[in-house]
Amino acid sequence: MSDSNDIQNIHKRYSFTLINPSSFYVSLTASIAIASIISFLSFNNYIQNYEILYHLPAVVAVLLATQYLDSRFTKHKEYSKSLHMSFFGNALWLITVVGGIIGSAILSKELSLFYVAVGMFIFSSFRIGIMTTTLGISLKKSCVLCFVQPLAMFFLLIPIDMWSVLYNVETLAFGIAFLAVAVVWSYLTNRTGLPLIKSTHKLLQAYLRSVSRNDPHDMESIILETSKPSNISTSQIRFSTNDDKNDFRMVLPDLHPGPFHPVGGSNIPYQIYKTMNSSAMVLHSISDHSLNLPSQQDVQDYLRELSKSHVSTKGMACTEPVTAQINKARVVGIRLDETALLFLSLSPHGMEDVPVILKTEIEQIAKNRNFQRTLIADTHNAMGGELSQEDSQDLITAAKNVLDILITKTNYPLQYGYANSQAMDIQTSDLAGGGIGMLCLAVDQKKYFLCWADANNMENGVREKIVTHLKNNGCELVEMFTSDTHSTTMGVRNRNGYYELGSVTKTERLASWCLSIARQAEKNITAGKFEILENSAKVRIMGSGIFEHLSRALDDSLKMTQGFMILCTGIFLLSIFLWF
Repeated sequence: MSDSNDIQNIHKRYSFTLINPSSFYVSLTASIAIASIISFLSFNNYIQNYEILYHLPAVVAVLLATQYLDSRFTKHKEYSKSLHMSFFGNALWLITVVGGIIGSAILSKELSLFYVAVGMFIFSSFRIGIMTTTLGISLKKSCVLCFVQPLAMFFLLIPIDMWSVLYNVETLAFGIAFLAVAVVWSYLTNRTGLPLIKSTHKLLQAYLRSVSRNDPHDMESIILETSKPSNISTSQIRFSTNDDKNDFRMVLPDLHPGPFHPVGGSNIPYQIYKTMNSSAMVLHSISDHSLNLPSQQDVQDYLRELSKSHVSTKGMACTEPVTAQINKARVVGIRLDETALLFLSLSPHGMEDVPVILKTEIEQIAKNRNFQRTLIADTHNAMGGELSQEDSQDLITAAKNVLDILITKTNYPLQYGYANSQAMDIQTSDLAGGGIGMLCLAVDQKKYFLCWADANNMENGVREKIVTHLKNNGCELVEMFTSDTHSTTMGVRNRNGYYELGSVTKTERLASWCLSIARQAEKNITAGKFEILENSAKVRIMGSGIFEHLSRALDDSLKMTQGFMILCTGIFLLSIFLWF
């Protein structure tokens, strides 16, 4: 499985946490409601002649008190998580009580407090699992704390002369069985990531904290254990006027944004953009998640090194853009003297990260045609799966055709204009801090536009609709591409784990923004020159394999959880039939 697929798999596992209410107020209200329902069912079906108006407020009061008490024992003192745990735990207790009532009705047997007591043990067992996996409480401490809320509620719910139901052989047998299953499950799932992942539970806690609390520290600490130093190259095309003003850059770092917000280099495109005085397009290089920066410190180290770039070549001419389409594959190319700039795309069909082997092959083709250097960008402008062999070959063929045509194209004096959305104050969840940028190249009395969006990929077909809209308004948009930023993942509650461009903002609105920026870029056209800058920075990267281990650990834990859930369901059904 590729790193991209592993990342997607991790996001899918995260989607299981989306069953949590979006607000802790929901869990608070729901847990009170469920506790009240359990009380009414107990008084109406199990306990006769008991004063509910006294005991119900007491049950709710102890529920609220223990919810707060639970939060004091969590690793980060998170009240919301203790509320979620209470909500789901009480829901399991309610299901058990209702199951007992239904079972007695079906089998025409007398109701017994057995199921209220067993429900309390199931509640306690559930708390062991949640405390150890997501709340960061040790297994030993969890085995003690698991009883606090359920027992306190039970003692206030049930008359003292009926507490003996807890000591019945049947109750103890099933209660101990559920508790034992919870302890064994917790012990085994914590070890599924060995030997690389020392604690799967700590991994889960770190991941949840990073995505829900915007705190990357714990996750970065885990990732750094397997990260390694590497030399990362970055190429820049710097456009400027003859007096070195109107500086604009196209930046192609051999890094991959990620792994996910706010960890490591998830927001690296915007951070580079800001370093370039908000006058840049940060392109997606031919790279994968093995080239993620693992921590914020590595991001800062990389940005400092970026300022040490040196000029490798310069010029004052370029060709008009060339486009080649082979089946799904499309390649757009521009020649800047002896440098070729290529954009690879399958839009509207989409694809995952372009493999490095394609870059190597295309670079060799360009070298055979006497290009001094070739800069290749993955447009990341449509959603799709791994690149097929057929599509890979089509991209290579299209790139070859573009390079062949570029050789024959006439050079024209460089005239460019740049504009971005900074002054438009665009605020939308599927667009990151860099917003939208537009480069206009004036070549041989024609104007060509290149559009960049600081986004994590694009909805399929959005690019084509924007291209059509600009064409209908007299602007030739040659290509539109994204940075593949991973900063649009914060607070996202969907299976992808992020918002791709066009999933939140309507295409018509995006097209209108792009046209407005294109008009401004056209107004800013001026004669200029270009420089190719190169840089090599020694920083730590995540490396290959780490995501596979993370994904496998979560997968194994999930499979084990499914097995234990089946076991618990079997024990519960057994308790119904054996008791009645």
